[in-house]
Amino acid sequence: MAQTKAAALYIRVSTDAQREEGYSIEAQTEMLEAYCKSKRIKAYDFYVDGGFTGSNIERPEMRRMIDDVKQGRVSHVIVYKLDRLSRSQKDTLYLIEDVFNPRGVDFVSLGENLDTSTPMGRAMLGIMSAFAQLEREQIRERTRMGMKERVKSGLWMGGGRLPFGYDYNRERGILVPNEDAQTVRRVYDLYLQGYSPNSIAEMVGLKYDRLVVQILTRKTNIGVICYNGVEYQGRHEPIIDTETYEKTMDMMRERSVQRIATTENLLTGLLVCGKCTAKMRYQKWGKAGHKLVCYSQQKSKAYLVKDADCDNERVWADEVEDAVIKDLHKFAIEQNDSDNSPQTATNAQDVLKQQYDSVSQQIKRLYALYANDGNDLLLETIEGKRRDLANIHQQLLREQERNTTTGKLRETLNKIESLADIWDYMTVKEKQDVVRRCIDKVEVKNNGVSIHFKVL
Repeated sequence: MAQTKAAALYIRVSTDAQREEGYSIEAQTEMLEAYCKSKRIKAYDFYVDGGFTGSNIERPEMRRMIDDVKQGRVSHVIVYKLDRLSRSQKDTLYLIEDVFNPRGVDFVSLGENLDTSTPMGRAMLGIMSAFAQLEREQIRERTRMGMKERVKSGLWMGGGRLPFGYDYNRERGILVPNEDAQTVRRVYDLYLQGYSPNSIAEMVGLKYDRLVVQILTRKTNIGVICYNGVEYQGRHEPIIDTETYEKTMDMMRERSVQRIATTENLLTGLLVCGKCTAKMRYQKWGKAGHKLVCYSQQKSKAYLVKDADCDNERVWADEVEDAVIKDLHKFAIEQNDSDNSPQTATNAQDVLKQQYDSVSQQIKRLYALYANDGNDLLLETIEGKRRDLANIHQQLLREQERNTTTGKLRETLNKIESLADIWDYMTVKEKQDVVRRCIDKVEVKNNGVSIHFKVL
């Protein structure tokens, strides 16, 4: 039995455009329904994206419409105006040429009188979409040029995250040192005295040592504004002088050369304390080697401490590594032996896709209700549903990523079935790559080791 097709009436409104005449949901709905009646199109379905930009096609109802087109459920795609579909020429042409046309789906835009079922309509489409793209690029270029002119004149670009130690004076358009400026000066002083970023973070009350590095390398502190890789002299007051900054950069380069990398450690980043769940680290233990130590016992990085009273034993790193390598080889053989077993588990992606489609339908119905009576309470419900839809979308992305990771893991397992024979001939980097592809974490509790392999 042939599948019944319907026209897809696509509506998009941005946050600002909802108040503009001719762009509201209700106005677009009326125009599209009137067109369908004039063309005697009885079967149609609405796809409504409220509050989404036209600069890309990553919109819930747009994605649903694309899926329906690919499933053969759509006969036409009809919009009020071309820019409702997309403001990007690339996206517009992709939708028309790669999604609609191959499946015999005609595209109609009422505002430009476009109909791709005719040769003239197809020709006009290319012209109109080019102008839509041109308009968007001109707006972006004007914004960029305006920003550049501001910065060239020494003014702050405005918006975004402010540099630590400064506030933004909107009236004057410049940065103004605040009470944290003294902390910035102290960070430089301590670093030049030889303290590490981690020690400095603890002394001045910053949460992470990387924040210290960001402060040290930021040229805003000497009155310079960096924009698109170019430096401009700012009008704002410097927190430190140029000489201090240059001395700091010289010392950072010297320390970088002197730093000894710890890439020889096989399990770095995978170790977890089996008692308090804090991360663990390798610690040099005289000439005998390394031991694994819980960060809760180190106190060197306060934000990594899970239990200040953790009494997990310190174990020899080579013993744990040997246990991991032995189990890794066993794991590879077991997984390859069971690789052909029947798959009975429910496909998580299918379940999430069903949830996505269900919530999308609910949003569509809510927009239809709002178009009829304009009840603002419905907007709150719609916003909640949109958040639910965004969460499901993120879960779908994570599931896709997990499936990709699983594919890489299977590939790795196939290669390391003879791990015991080739391990001693592999480089450190190759060994680390194998371990990280197969293992999620390694829990160490006193003398016991629990290895958590990634699930296929």
